[in-house]
Amino acid sequence: MKTQTILGAGGTIGKELARILPTYTDTIRLVSRHPEKVNATDEIMAADLNDPTGVDQAVAGSEVVYLAAGLPYRFKIWREQWPRIMENIILACKKHGARLIFFDNIYIYGKVNGPITESVPYHPVSKKGEVRLQLAQMLT
Repeated sequence: MKTQTILGAGGTIGKELARILPTYTDTIRLVSRHPEKVNATDEIMAADLNDPTGVDQAVAGSEVVYLAAGLPYRFKIWREQWPRIMENIILACKKHGARLIFFDNIYIYGKVNGPITESVPYHPVSKKGEVRLQLAQMLT
């Protein structure tokens, strides 16, 4: 099996994902600004997701790429960096034929009464929700 890569491997989701991936694959690449192994056999790579060259190198050879990165919780940073990061990752995944799995949040849905499923329409009610809508549109 080809490499499964976690972008944003230093956060809670990335670390937990790295703990369970050995059940499904032997080759795991952890990518973050300051990567640390979770499993003894992990490959680690330092990269800034804002840098298209670094993202391309991180994605090269990957069968599946998990985007679990987070950014500081400030709208200006989200507005400026998320679209650039997503574009870098989408282009690298297309170039290398990797499947992208994005761990998103619920800002895109706004206020929902009941369970949130894939059939719930997008209705962001905040600036951060609008950024998430832009990312979702980039993925479709």
